[in-house]
Amino acid sequence: MNVLLVISDQHQAKLLGCEGHKQAITPHMDRLAAEGVRFRHAYTQNPICTPSRVSILSGQYCHNTGYYGLSGPTPTWLPSFFGHFKQHGYRTAGIGKMHLPNDPKVWAIDDMTLYADSYEKHGHPMAPNTPYFKYLEDLGLRDKEDSIGLPELPGLQQHEGRPSNLPYEHSVEGWCAAQAMKFIDASGDTPFCMQVSLPRPHQCYTPDQQFWDMYPDDLELPPTIDQDPSARPPHFRNTVNSYRKAEGAFEPKGRDHVSRRVWRAYLACITQCDYALGQLVDHLEATGKLDNTIVVYGSDHGAYSTTHGVPEKAPGICSEEVCRVPFIWRLPEVAQAGHVAHELVENVDIAPTIASLAGLPAMDWTDGRDITALLRGEPSPVRDVAVTEHPWSKSIRWKNWRMVHYQPEMFDEPAGELYDIAGDPNESTNLFFDDAHQSTVNEGRQLLLEWLIRTTRTTTMWPPEHWSRGPGAKPYTLGADGKQSNTAGPTQSVAAGRLNYI
Repeated sequence: MNVLLVISDQHQAKLLGCEGHKQAITPHMDRLAAEGVRFRHAYTQNPICTPSRVSILSGQYCHNTGYYGLSGPTPTWLPSFFGHFKQHGYRTAGIGKMHLPNDPKVWAIDDMTLYADSYEKHGHPMAPNTPYFKYLEDLGLRDKEDSIGLPELPGLQQHEGRPSNLPYEHSVEGWCAAQAMKFIDASGDTPFCMQVSLPRPHQCYTPDQQFWDMYPDDLELPPTIDQDPSARPPHFRNTVNSYRKAEGAFEPKGRDHVSRRVWRAYLACITQCDYALGQLVDHLEATGKLDNTIVVYGSDHGAYSTTHGVPEKAPGICSEEVCRVPFIWRLPEVAQAGHVAHELVENVDIAPTIASLAGLPAMDWTDGRDITALLRGEPSPVRDVAVTEHPWSKSIRWKNWRMVHYQPEMFDEPAGELYDIAGDPNESTNLFFDDAHQSTVNEGRQLLLEWLIRTTRTTTMWPPEHWSRGPGAKPYTLGADGKQSNTAGPTQSVAAGRLNYI
């Protein structure tokens, strides 16, 4: 089986035609969902690019990888699914905005047959001479690139939206699709495992003119744009109050006009990503490889992009708009066509599932779960909770509830969030301090504590694992990342009746 994983950057999960959204134009994503399985409750591990992408490639939670911010030192000890597939005869490729730890070199680059990054940030060593920008320079188009910086609003590019100066053919999404199709063709009969990372709909909100024109000037704004933030934590309130003063760079001025342009451009950027996905799926079909390819569409995290009165994604962990992600899988004879799965899944599930579907050995370092049974439409939940985490704040999703825990040291006032997602999908009423819901708050705290203990990977365990495995076993059975799952030792020790050692 080939693997094509398409990851966009901060695609709000509800903005899909197949989700029933009345504005989003996503025909190719809708087709993928009609021919495969769409997960309604999929969650990211982190609302920031780099740590989320490290979790996707490694299959590990952030508290095990240690990554919570942008870039950072190269985790040489941490394996990736690229390396696993490459070791088993696959051609592997990372194309687009990979946005991985890069000091002293890009993590997992040695695991990729082709590494073709498209990300560049001026004055930053992240990717000073990426292939995409070399491509633009060769065409004399470097000065027209506007997906990373908006000249009209330096440093505040999330406060404006407009059509791009580049046509789609030379846009970063067009380039990514072209590079991916070349890699597919060059692979011949050798199986490939490829991640195509589309930079949009992350700001700058600058879609190609054809996608901008698909949405009207008087586009209706999200219903939560003027939602009262007074019951939210202070950092959220500050962001909303700051955005209400936004003037923008174009006429007419004022926040409402700015918000309408941003919302229109954000939706159009999603449609641009949808078009790139369609190109890839059509190419697989034209080359006869579609039905032998596991196709997955998802996102590293979501975004606000004017919903709840917030311009971009920060402070991201506060809402479903950022924590929930699109998650669509297509694989004939496995994925039940048109099925909508309501079980909780996470981005860390991608790595173990594609390995299982490809018939490869399991990766002993992953925290994710194999969701093959869910793809078949079987009612086989793989977890009770889904967690999105920062070092000092964590969002937990279970049953109908979503709760955010904030460490007391974070703010000068008590802070916490609890929402009934079933009864209040717009998260308009924070129930965290409501007397009638303290039992639910305590349930969330207990589930979060148990999840953190259960999922932490350790280097040593007492008693050693071999006590339960018999003579001749290695004292400490470690995974390829040099650690063992925290479930192994305690679980086996309890079974062996060695409770006094735990």
